[in-house]
Amino acid sequence: MPDSRPSPADVPLPGAKGDLRARIWSFLKFGIVGTSGLIWDTLAVYGFRPLLGLVGATVLAYFIAASMNWLMNRLWTFRHVVHADRPLIQWARFLLASSVGFIMNRGMVFALFLLFPLCRAVPVLALAAGALAGLAANFTLSHRMVFRQRQQSP
Repeated sequence: MPDSRPSPADVPLPGAKGDLRARIWSFLKFGIVGTSGLIWDTLAVYGFRPLLGLVGATVLAYFIAASMNWLMNRLWTFRHVVHADRPLIQWARFLLASSVGFIMNRGMVFALFLLFPLCRAVPVLALAAGALAGLAANFTLSHRMVFRQRQQSP
Protein backbone atom coordinates (compact mmCIF):
# COMPACT_ATOMS: atom_id res chain seq x y z
CA MET A 1 0.00 0.00 0.00
CA PRO A 2 1.55 3.35 -1.00
CA ASP A 3 2.33 5.84 1.73
CA SER A 4 0.11 8.95 1.36
CA ARG A 5 2.24 11.11 3.66
CA PRO A 6 4.34 13.78 1.97
CA SER A 7 8.03 13.08 1.71
CA PRO A 8 10.36 15.38 3.65
CA ALA A 9 11.29 17.05 0.35
CA ASP A 10 7.63 18.02 -0.18
CA VAL A 11 7.23 19.66 3.22
CA PRO A 12 8.41 23.28 3.14
CA LEU A 13 10.91 24.35 5.75
CA PRO A 14 9.80 27.09 8.13
CA GLY A 15 10.56 30.44 6.59
CA ALA A 16 10.86 28.99 3.10
CA LYS A 17 8.95 30.51 0.17
CA GLY A 18 6.76 27.39 0.02
CA ASP A 19 5.74 27.91 3.65
CA LEU A 20 4.68 31.48 2.90
CA ARG A 21 2.76 30.39 -0.19
CA ALA A 22 1.03 27.65 1.80
CA ARG A 23 0.09 30.15 4.54
CA ILE A 24 -1.27 32.63 1.97
CA TRP A 25 -3.24 29.89 0.22
CA SER A 26 -4.68 28.76 3.57
CA PHE A 27 -5.61 32.37 4.37
CA LEU A 28 -7.36 32.73 0.99
CA LYS A 29 -9.26 29.48 1.54
CA PHE A 30 -10.15 30.65 5.06
CA GLY A 31 -11.47 33.88 3.52
CA ILE A 32 -13.56 31.95 0.98
CA VAL A 33 -15.02 29.85 3.79
CA GLY A 34 -15.63 33.06 5.73
CA THR A 35 -17.53 34.47 2.76
CA SER A 36 -19.77 31.42 2.73
CA GLY A 37 -20.13 31.96 6.49
CA LEU A 38 -21.36 35.46 5.75
CA ILE A 39 -24.05 33.90 3.57
CA TRP A 40 -25.08 31.53 6.41
CA ASP A 41 -24.95 34.44 8.84
CA THR A 42 -27.14 36.62 6.64
CA LEU A 43 -29.68 33.88 5.94
CA ALA A 44 -29.97 33.12 9.65
CA VAL A 45 -30.34 36.78 10.66
CA TYR A 46 -33.06 37.39 8.10
CA GLY A 47 -34.72 34.04 8.87
CA PHE A 48 -34.73 34.33 12.66
CA ARG A 49 -35.31 38.10 12.87
CA PRO A 50 -39.14 37.78 12.85
CA LEU A 51 -38.96 35.24 15.71
CA LEU A 52 -36.12 36.60 17.86
CA GLY A 53 -35.75 40.24 16.89
CA LEU A 54 -32.64 41.71 15.32
CA VAL A 55 -30.34 41.28 18.34
CA GLY A 56 -31.36 37.69 19.15
CA ALA A 57 -31.20 36.65 15.51
CA THR A 58 -27.75 38.24 15.14
CA VAL A 59 -26.33 36.34 18.12
CA LEU A 60 -27.83 32.98 17.07
CA ALA A 61 -26.75 33.49 13.46
CA TYR A 62 -23.13 33.92 14.52
CA PHE A 63 -23.07 30.46 16.11
CA ILE A 64 -24.71 28.89 13.07
CA ALA A 65 -22.22 30.55 10.74
CA ALA A 66 -19.26 29.72 13.01
CA SER A 67 -20.27 26.05 13.13
CA MET A 68 -20.55 25.89 9.34
CA ASN A 69 -17.19 27.66 9.00
CA TRP A 70 -15.55 25.16 11.35
CA LEU A 71 -16.86 22.25 9.30
CA MET A 72 -15.80 23.73 5.98
CA ASN A 73 -12.38 24.72 7.30
CA ARG A 74 -11.86 21.23 8.69
CA LEU A 75 -12.86 19.58 5.42
CA TRP A 76 -11.17 22.00 3.02
CA THR A 77 -8.87 24.73 4.36
CA PHE A 78 -7.01 22.52 6.85
CA ARG A 79 -7.72 19.09 5.36
CA HIS A 80 -3.97 18.44 5.05
CA VAL A 81 -3.57 18.66 8.83
CA VAL A 82 -3.48 15.46 10.86
CA HIS A 83 -5.84 16.87 13.46
CA ALA A 84 -4.78 16.74 17.10
CA ASP A 85 -8.34 16.75 18.44
CA ARG A 86 -11.53 14.79 17.89
CA PRO A 87 -14.16 16.67 15.87
CA LEU A 88 -16.37 17.69 18.81
CA ILE A 89 -13.38 18.95 20.81
CA GLN A 90 -12.07 20.77 17.75
CA TRP A 91 -15.48 22.38 17.14
CA ALA A 92 -15.55 23.60 20.76
CA ARG A 93 -11.98 24.93 20.37
CA PHE A 94 -13.05 26.70 17.17
CA LEU A 95 -15.97 28.37 18.94
CA LEU A 96 -13.66 29.36 21.80
CA ALA A 97 -10.98 30.72 19.47
CA SER A 98 -13.66 32.47 17.44
CA SER A 99 -14.84 34.30 20.55
CA VAL A 100 -12.12 36.91 19.91
CA GLY A 101 -13.36 37.27 16.36
CA PHE A 102 -16.92 37.25 17.74
CA ILE A 103 -16.19 40.27 19.91
CA MET A 104 -14.60 42.12 16.99
CA ASN A 105 -17.27 40.95 14.53
CA ARG A 106 -20.36 41.58 16.59
CA GLY A 107 -18.87 44.71 18.14
CA MET A 108 -18.65 46.15 14.64
CA VAL A 109 -22.14 44.88 13.73
CA PHE A 110 -23.85 46.35 16.80
CA ALA A 111 -21.91 49.62 16.51
CA LEU A 112 -23.11 49.97 12.92
CA PHE A 113 -26.67 49.09 13.95
CA LEU A 114 -26.55 51.86 16.56
CA LEU A 115 -24.85 54.49 14.41
CA PHE A 116 -26.39 53.94 10.98
CA PRO A 117 -30.12 53.39 10.44
CA LEU A 118 -29.28 51.98 6.99
CA CYS A 119 -27.46 49.07 8.68
CA ARG A 120 -30.54 48.31 10.77
CA ALA A 121 -32.68 48.35 7.64
CA VAL A 122 -30.17 46.33 5.57
CA PRO A 123 -28.30 44.18 8.15
CA VAL A 124 -26.09 42.48 5.53
CA LEU A 125 -24.04 45.70 5.34
CA ALA A 126 -23.17 45.50 9.04
CA LEU A 127 -22.67 41.71 8.83
CA ALA A 128 -20.12 42.08 6.01
CA ALA A 129 -18.20 44.76 7.92
CA GLY A 130 -18.22 42.55 11.01
CA ALA A 131 -16.92 39.55 9.07
CA LEU A 132 -13.97 41.59 7.81
CA ALA A 133 -13.26 42.91 11.30
CA GLY A 134 -12.84 39.38 12.72
CA LEU A 135 -11.08 37.70 9.75
CA ALA A 136 -7.41 38.10 10.68
CA ALA A 137 -7.92 37.23 14.35
CA ASN A 138 -10.00 34.18 13.49
CA PHE A 139 -7.45 32.88 10.96
CA THR A 140 -4.50 33.29 13.31
CA LEU A 141 -6.24 31.66 16.26
CA SER A 142 -7.70 28.88 14.11
CA HIS A 143 -4.30 28.11 12.63
CA ARG A 144 -2.55 28.06 16.02
CA MET A 145 -5.19 26.72 18.42
CA VAL A 146 -7.79 24.73 16.49
CA PHE A 147 -6.45 23.06 13.37
CA ARG A 148 -3.27 21.93 15.09
CA GLN A 149 -1.08 19.20 13.73
CA ARG A 150 -1.00 16.06 15.85
CA GLN A 151 2.50 15.55 17.23
CA GLN A 152 4.33 12.64 15.62
CA SER A 153 5.69 9.97 17.96
CA PRO A 154 9.46 9.43 17.72
